[in-house]
Amino acid sequence: MATHVITGAGSGIGAAVARRLHARGDELVLHARDAGRAKELAAEYPGARTLVGDLADPDRLSWAFSHQKLPERVDTLLHIAGVVDLGQIGELTPKAWHHQLNVNLIAPAELTRHFLPQLRVGKGHVLFVNSGAGLNAHAEWGAYAASKHGLKALADSLRHEEHGNGVRVTSVYPGRTASPMQAKVHQQEGKDYDPQRWIDPESVATTIVMAIDLPRDAEVNDLTVRPGR
Repeated sequence: MATHVITGAGSGIGAAVARRLHARGDELVLHARDAGRAKELAAEYPGARTLVGDLADPDRLSWAFSHQKLPERVDTLLHIAGVVDLGQIGELTPKAWHHQLNVNLIAPAELTRHFLPQLRVGKGHVLFVNSGAGLNAHAEWGAYAASKHGLKALADSLRHEEHGNGVRVTSVYPGRTASPMQAKVHQQEGKDYDPQRWIDPESVATTIVMAIDLPRDAEVNDLTVRPGR
């Protein structure tokens, strides 16, 4: 039975992945931003453990984790949580930059640092759900794209550093996916939101589970998933 640490399990792609892994009997450690959210996740996924810490404040994650029991072995660390705030470079405030960089880049780096010893023991897998914005940047996506370009660099560097330890590293780059985040993006863009136009989170979950279930003789480094409609 594999042990998976998952961020972003409350909705969208993260929830789809958590449901898949929970249904097959794997052990889940679900990250939550606060105790209230942890209680909700524990009720939704009976038997799952929770880990509380605010990704928006990565400087305090080490302190938060020091007061909780971490798993002794981790087979996969799934970075799925993310935030987005659109805006032109000439208008974005430092607060908007810090928020997206903290949640989308610095917190994943800090979580990875904490769980690398356990991942090395089990020759585990770190998977980053990135974005199409991690490969191409467009107008008004500057801060989000910068955080996701940085996440790609983090994954690439980690892959080279940990290959000798048997730790696999994958980046998944979904296009627009039907999720609460996508609804927020459309609101910020001033557009009507039709979830039928975009990728179903279950489809992205299928690619993620495929990557982590791949036999040890192979490794998916980068996987781009685009809307098929």
